[in-house]
Amino acid sequence: MVSNNFVRSSLEVNLFFLRIMKEHLIFIEADLSHRDIHLSHKITALRNEATNLLRTTIALANGIGLQAVGSGEFITDYTINAEQATEFFTGIVIDRDVSTSVLTIGSIESSTYSSALVDQVAVLNNNAIAVTQAISNFKVSILKDVLSCRAFSHSYPLLLDHINREAQFYLKTLQKLQNKVPFNLVREAVEQEAFWNRIMGEHAKFVRGLLDPTEELLFDKAHRFGKEFDRLTAEAISLSEDINKLPEATKNSIRATTSIRNFKRSGVEGILGCKIKIVALPLLADHILREANHYLRMLKAFNQVR
Repeated sequence: MVSNNFVRSSLEVNLFFLRIMKEHLIFIEADLSHRDIHLSHKITALRNEATNLLRTTIALANGIGLQAVGSGEFITDYTINAEQATEFFTGIVIDRDVSTSVLTIGSIESSTYSSALVDQVAVLNNNAIAVTQAISNFKVSILKDVLSCRAFSHSYPLLLDHINREAQFYLKTLQKLQNKVPFNLVREAVEQEAFWNRIMGEHAKFVRGLLDPTEELLFDKAHRFGKEFDRLTAEAISLSEDINKLPEATKNSIRATTSIRNFKRSGVEGILGCKIKIVALPLLADHILREANHYLRMLKAFNQVR
């Protein structure tokens, strides 16, 4: 059973986060100034490493199936179109075959996993740790240069910090899996809610800042989401003082995350349909939708067990 949980959790984490990591690099490259376009070579190398590991993860998952496939966190109905549009707008080549491959992964879990598969997944995790650490180091270097006025990026400094925190969270998760750290539901729920509520709130603030000034209704809605998730983040952080409030906090997070997920889904549709005026790539909109789907699945799992 321990091996089963290790394989399933590892594959789900890598299927989700490796795509997130490679897309972060696309966003960084798209926002570079012309002077720093030479960094594209390094970005492409890192992105290729993440993409190759994602291919490996898909191949391993194809043989066993995962229940999380239907959550919309690995791919959505909009992902491939968003990739195509983003490639058109930026000229950055995106391997869409990786997205179509995800569609073939089954959703029925196997009851037992071979020792060979367990070993392969452990190697995958180690490789993902190495690549993600390299990606994190690159993000930190870009952010330092931006903050010290040695470089310019169209990305908000907070966004660069935001995507590095996601890389560090991914690393921490992989390291816990590799070290076989016992799963504690309460501890995991508190950590996840404190982390992802902040991420959801920042998503709302980024959307608010990227909208055209004429999109006043969407601006106001994004602003309210930002404030709501600021409150939920503070609520999750305060759980260390009164853990009995966790069930209520989780329900509040489910409600808010469901709402912002729907808001993001409408946003993807609006951007792809050229109905929303915004300075954001279609893939960024789909990216944050998948993160909301991921967090919502985690919240529902926490809520069902208690």
